[in-house]
Amino acid sequence: MHVLCTAGHVDHGKSTLVRALTGMEPDRYAEEHRRGMTLDLGFAWTTLPGPGAVAFVDVPGHERFVSTMLAGAGPVPAALFVVAADEGWMPQSAEHADALAAAGLRHGLLVISRADLLDPELARDDARAELAARGLGSWPAVAVSGRTGEGLDALRTAIAELVAGLPAPDPDAAVRMWVDRAFTVRGSGTVVTGTLGTGTVHRGQELELDGAGGRIAVTVRAVQELGEPVETATGVARVALNLRGLPREKVRRGDALLDPHAWPSVVEADVRLHGIGGPAQVPDSPVGLTLHAGSAAVPVRVRPLGDDVVRLRPDRPLPLRIGDRAVLRDPGAHRVVAGLTVLDPQPPALRRRGAARRRAGTLAAASGVPDAAGELSRRGAVRTGDLVRWGVPGPEVAALAARVPTAAGWLLDPTRATEAAEALDRAVAAHDAADPLDPGIPLAEARRAAGLPDVALVAVALDRAGDGAPGGPVVRDGRVVRAGDDGPPAAVLDAARQLHADLTAAPFAAPDADRLAALGLGPRELAALERAGELLRLTPDVALLPDAPDRAVEVLRGLGPEFTLSAARQALGTSRRVAVPLLELLGRRGRTLRTPEGTHRLR
Repeated sequence: MHVLCTAGHVDHGKSTLVRALTGMEPDRYAEEHRRGMTLDLGFAWTTLPGPGAVAFVDVPGHERFVSTMLAGAGPVPAALFVVAADEGWMPQSAEHADALAAAGLRHGLLVISRADLLDPELARDDARAELAARGLGSWPAVAVSGRTGEGLDALRTAIAELVAGLPAPDPDAAVRMWVDRAFTVRGSGTVVTGTLGTGTVHRGQELELDGAGGRIAVTVRAVQELGEPVETATGVARVALNLRGLPREKVRRGDALLDPHAWPSVVEADVRLHGIGGPAQVPDSPVGLTLHAGSAAVPVRVRPLGDDVVRLRPDRPLPLRIGDRAVLRDPGAHRVVAGLTVLDPQPPALRRRGAARRRAGTLAAASGVPDAAGELSRRGAVRTGDLVRWGVPGPEVAALAARVPTAAGWLLDPTRATEAAEALDRAVAAHDAADPLDPGIPLAEARRAAGLPDVALVAVALDRAGDGAPGGPVVRDGRVVRAGDDGPPAAVLDAARQLHADLTAAPFAAPDADRLAALGLGPRELAALERAGELLRLTPDVALLPDAPDRAVEVLRGLGPEFTLSAARQALGTSRRVAVPLLELLGRRGRTLRTPEGTHRLR
């Protein structure tokens, strides 16, 4: 199927044209017939030789309903732009043309209607000039009369040629269907309609409804395409979806149905503005504008970054990807301000002076085409899942992951890896110089020092930059230390050798506080020796040789199957100060167990 919107004209000349093409009535309300103008979105369809089914979204033309017009035109790939021969180019024609140009809708057909009332040549020439001024001058033109049928065959041929040139949608793409109408059907429940641009929906499918209240899971109970029930619908298509268990008040125009977990929830976005027939003008005020994306119309705050780059903060999160086109409009002035292309749906915070201008420089080369390598280069590190959600094709992400450092679902830019490793080298050197007894820094501190988003990236950054070279930082036991680190300072190692001599003679006679003080071994020195594997500390001030547990088990074997604490203390030749924590350690390690009588047994 192909879907076109009919825009440009304000009264029934446009609706009469749609009726003549399709045999259907696009205006659904009696008020529309009474006033002779379209007030809401209308829908009709027909079958043409060649393209087959072609659907039309008939949008209102009056300036009071431009927001509704944009809701209908936003998700549609092509337009029939209607100008009446007897009225010519009108103010609403200009705003409709501005909106279509701003939205990036480049495929269209100029239709001069009411050709039976006046020679269409003047209206056609004026309209072509106006469209050309907005970058739409390549659209072919056809003159018709919906009342007499004159030119309808030529129009059908032109429509067939138009849709033949439209880009082919991807049936496997992630679903995003903007809702343009929601209502209740007795016996079925809530039904929503919209233009499915790409992807496929089918009965029983699980989707997410993205709206003002956040995202909720929904199930497709039934699918209709052009009024007929179908099992599956593939974009581009006009579809109606019956959603199971969804109250009507939970959905409204501007919401979107999405493949679960496939789309970002954008709270801020950096975008490039596009002028209409000239350079883009950055808005003077940060407020008062409306962002039109798909069928959504959301108030938005605008922060200028550079000449044509701004940061947008919509009033509610929106499912937008890199390359999405949208429209900025000033509803108070009834004026389309600019079109825009999304460059970054998850931009970094701007905290320092001059950050906005630097950010504009970073985005100067951004094209709005999803690019895995470009995103990684700009960000330094990025999740693979985020790249796919932002619109980068999965195979491109996989190919990049095969070329760069990866960890825990993250990709790390090689240049950023080198910078991180250098920062870690400096941080470890500074820490060790300030505190030789505590070599290296914990991983969490290392992550912050390197400016990395995840601790898993610390090790891969070091591996990529230094490949574990001697003397360089490495990850060991949850810390970043120097690969050639010899442990505690020489004076502490000398004291440890004297302590080793004492304990070799009496393995379980832990030195008391006076002896430790005489050796210059305080709590921090003992902790450093324990990290280096020189000592085993049973408590902060009770230290033995590292093999003391094994020696103790050999001694205790001679006490029989069960023994008391007192017997163990005497056999080991030590005090309760040492025997109690030593037996507790043996129990924790599974070497002994306690009996119901309170004695100990070797395993």
